[in-house]
Amino acid sequence: MNKENDIINVKENNKKTKYGANDLKILHDLEPIVTRPGMYIGSTDYLGTHHLAWEIIDNSVDEVVAGFGNYIKVTILKDGSLSVEDRGRGIPYDFNEKEKKDGFDIIFCTIHGGGKFTDKVYQTSSGLHGVGAACVNAFAEYINITVFKDGKIIEGGYKNGGKIKIPPRQIGTTLKHGSIVTFKPMLNPLEDITWRYELFHEHLNNTASQLPGCEIVLEDQRTNTKETFCYPNGIVDFLQANIKDSTMLCPIIHGKEMVDKNQIEFAFTYLDNDYDEKVYSFANTVFTSDEGTHVQGFRTGFNKAINDYALEEGYIKSTQKINPEDIKEGLRAVISVMIHETELHFIGQTKSKLGTASIRPQVQTFIYNKVYYFLKENKPTASKILEKIMKAAEARLNARKTLDEARSGKVIKPSDPKAQLLLSGKLVPPISKDVSKCELFIVEGDSAGGSVKNCRDSLYQGLLPLRGKPKNISNDAEEAFMNNEELSTLTYTIGTGAGKDFNYKNLRYNKIIIMTDADTDGSHIQNLLLNFFFKKMRPLIEKGHIYAACPPLYRVHKMVGKKEVEEFCWNDEDLDKARKKIGAGYVISRYKGLGEMNPEQLWTTTMDPHNRRLIQITINDLVTAGDMIELFMGKDASRRQKWINENIDFSDKSDFQKIKKENANG
Repeated sequence: MNKENDIINVKENNKKTKYGANDLKILHDLEPIVTRPGMYIGSTDYLGTHHLAWEIIDNSVDEVVAGFGNYIKVTILKDGSLSVEDRGRGIPYDFNEKEKKDGFDIIFCTIHGGGKFTDKVYQTSSGLHGVGAACVNAFAEYINITVFKDGKIIEGGYKNGGKIKIPPRQIGTTLKHGSIVTFKPMLNPLEDITWRYELFHEHLNNTASQLPGCEIVLEDQRTNTKETFCYPNGIVDFLQANIKDSTMLCPIIHGKEMVDKNQIEFAFTYLDNDYDEKVYSFANTVFTSDEGTHVQGFRTGFNKAINDYALEEGYIKSTQKINPEDIKEGLRAVISVMIHETELHFIGQTKSKLGTASIRPQVQTFIYNKVYYFLKENKPTASKILEKIMKAAEARLNARKTLDEARSGKVIKPSDPKAQLLLSGKLVPPISKDVSKCELFIVEGDSAGGSVKNCRDSLYQGLLPLRGKPKNISNDAEEAFMNNEELSTLTYTIGTGAGKDFNYKNLRYNKIIIMTDADTDGSHIQNLLLNFFFKKMRPLIEKGHIYAACPPLYRVHKMVGKKEVEEFCWNDEDLDKARKKIGAGYVISRYKGLGEMNPEQLWTTTMDPHNRRLIQITINDLVTAGDMIELFMGKDASRRQKWINENIDFSDKSDFQKIKKENANG
């Protein structure tokens, strides 16, 4: 052993790993935001860009919540900039002696600066980190600020990500009050700076439900499109609008109350002949798409109220309990909370999930009391609700018994009434028994199912609505998937069996068409079904029987005299062509779900074999396909994260070349 060489090697290693104070760096001003954009806006794709818009809009919303102003206007300008106007108190522009900065610099150039760290300005707000406006400035080519305050019109702003300041200055006098913030996102580091109208439509529509009587205007100067969102009765009107033409078992039940420093509000009803549950949730006016503690409290309190009332009225025995899945059937609800600043906690800067632990028991108790006493005081309505729930429970239990018989080895023919229990209230079969011509449409929920049922070719087209999301079977034991009601029902419907019991000869449909909404939930359901078909019914893919429907994303229409002309669009290229073809005065409708199309539109665009667009699911490389499915649907989260880090880093900008070219050309 050469001790001298060992000493030399240690010295060399110490040189390589030397770590001192000179290796440390402090990020100043807006540097942290640009250096780590994911921490502040979630991503640098179009979702991150739109998050910047939400931050400015939410500041205007907070003014309305605080009782100042009842009007917000959002304008998408032709040059790609965005303007947000409100009639609030006006952004402070004066000098802060303690911080040695003016109001613009504190709000737009300082991380964790603003009026949301004291309850003197806002009791509740959607922002809690004090970085929203600063994020916008950091990612903006320019940001112009106009304030109407103290009888003055003040203008100022910033350029080049906040590096250049245009100091506040008075340009006139006014009796108005409020603010206008106009900014243009910067293409680098942002990778997609094109505003998507449909995202603004959804966001502002949701926001309007939280501001009763507030008028929110959305204008797109690129297409001369303008619409107004306003719900005079808040979430009650919002829920009614989302129910549309469905038949309600009871009027919408509404409650609102202050609990400690927090406000809790809810509205709910039940729909007849509907198996879906839909709960819209909000926290401090923000739509929480990933739910959170307030929704957990709502479900727990609601389920307990239903169970206690059912026990008291003799619907169930003391040893029984109603399954939450049965309570969900047909439920439509909104839960909204306004949490005091000191307790508000979102999980992540994008605010999609509420994390405030203290709100859960408050919501649970409030909902329990309101729902329980409503049922006690309105027994005719309560009877309708409980009858629907008990029918759902009966159908589920009967289906479970039939499933247990099937597992025991007893063969149940499709014509057997017991098999039909699995399909009760779901499958709408075609009249024809000609397998070569029959099609099965698998649809997401009953809102879409109603339209499909009314427009399908009843001779050859069958319909199977899914009550909820199928199970991810990737990590299940061999036949454990049959414990999932959605997948077991689908298996009986197709007729072939699944897994080791698969028998191609028993196939009842030539085409099996997955038809889901063009949103995140729809894509998730589609992936879960494809995973199931690949793992348990692969010959159906290999022989070309599995398809995905392609419903349109947009409808462009206008009235010409007494006749309405319309064009359907599947992508932005179709949209551009439709705009030119329809001409000035057109209106664009963005389809968020299949249920938004009337039966005639759904037939014409998505189901008519002569006009529809279908994607046939194929397997070109079995090994690669299996590996990719395991990557995305398997339990190895670390491998999935590694793939995301290596592939979804937006380094490939091919999707954005057109946008870059348009920006380069001005």
